[in-house]
Amino acid sequence: MIEEREERYTFGILTISDKGSRGERQDTSGPGLRELLIASGFEARAYEIVPDQREAIRDMLVRWVDGEGIDLIVTTGGTGVSPSDVTPEATSPLLEREIPGMAEAMRRASMEKTPHAMLSRGVAGIRKTSLIINLPGSEKGARENIAVVLPTLAHALYKIKGGVKDCGG
Repeated sequence: MIEEREERYTFGILTISDKGSRGERQDTSGPGLRELLIASGFEARAYEIVPDQREAIRDMLVRWVDGEGIDLIVTTGGTGVSPSDVTPEATSPLLEREIPGMAEAMRRASMEKTPHAMLSRGVAGIRKTSLIINLPGSEKGARENIAVVLPTLAHALYKIKGGVKDCGG
């Protein structure tokens, strides 16, 4: 039986960008998310930029979850409908359980700002005792989306790791 944790949950940010991985574009969404998560009490553990390739995305997610045990992994980029957008396809097969409510909530909130939000295909779910969330690639979109689920993250991680305290408690 696990009790509420006093230490901070760890996080990793995986930016998915062909241009960013080649050094042709500066990543702003990853550092923006890092700042927001640290300010919310999470501990930064990892940050990488990989190209829009299923294998590269999959390999990093597996390494961070299975090898390093990072609690929360947020990806940014590759969730749209462009031919190179493959983040959900790389993430979904790795998930043991999806959490569709998180992705639905992010899309619903984004729809209030732009109709283009309906094109976002990001997923959220659990692998082992880690939570993985796909976010849009723009800094504005990534920040807006993480803000929607941020109030639930610590409790979600607590429950994923076996916490027994009631959700309403």
